[in-house]
Amino acid sequence: MSKKLDIRIKTPQEMATLREAGKVLARIVTQIKSSLKIGMTTKDIDLMAEELISSEGVVAAFKGYRGYPSCVCVSVNEEIVHGIPGGRVINSGDIVSVDIGIIRQEFFSDMAFSVGFGDLDAGRQKLLDVTRQALIKGIAQAKSGARLGDVSHAIQAYVEAKGFSVVRDFVGHGIGRKLHEDPDIPNFGHPGTGVVLKPGMVLAIEPMVNMGTYRTKTLQDGWTVVTADRQPSAHFEHTIAVTEDGPVIFTE
Repeated sequence: MSKKLDIRIKTPQEMATLREAGKVLARIVTQIKSSLKIGMTTKDIDLMAEELISSEGVVAAFKGYRGYPSCVCVSVNEEIVHGIPGGRVINSGDIVSVDIGIIRQEFFSDMAFSVGFGDLDAGRQKLLDVTRQALIKGIAQAKSGARLGDVSHAIQAYVEAKGFSVVRDFVGHGIGRKLHEDPDIPNFGHPGTGVVLKPGMVLAIEPMVNMGTYRTKTLQDGWTVVTADRQPSAHFEHTIAVTEDGPVIFTE
């Protein structure tokens, strides 16, 4: 027997609170982006995020979640997601992905972005551009009456047409009073399949795109996920709402 999904339809008041949480998170991310520079360590990014989160009067959603030790995930080059901040230094030519979540008034918001530094080669720049655009393509399909597979397929079709691969082992998710709610949102799939999208659903859509194989490996720290072939990866994410008038991005 298949598992019955627990999909939460948010009330107007809950939607308003989630929208405000998204605005706060977007402000934090804007400040992080403007402060990133070559020579920083990934731990420097975490400390900066912790200070910004505190200054906004909200709570870091990731720190302590299932034992995760930091406020943000910082993943460099071959690291796809869940990189634990530490002493790794950002160099010219690196791709750095930052995944960050907050809790505001008991509601969660989640966002990720990737940035290239210094002399980025054409392949890595294309990877960033394609991953960012794949997120936009997926969000555009998150309309009332569409199916979840429409979102997943739009991301996969665009990425693969550009010569890259989508990660299959890690997916997007519903979000609200919990960081991870139903439904899971794969970045691959078939149109016209899956859950019917309804107004009041709030989703964290997050394509993770690899230059080479989609296969992954988790390192010995139990968190950091890398590409199996050690080629670079990129990651973008927004928290969005399904509404009668189309998808609305909360984290911008």
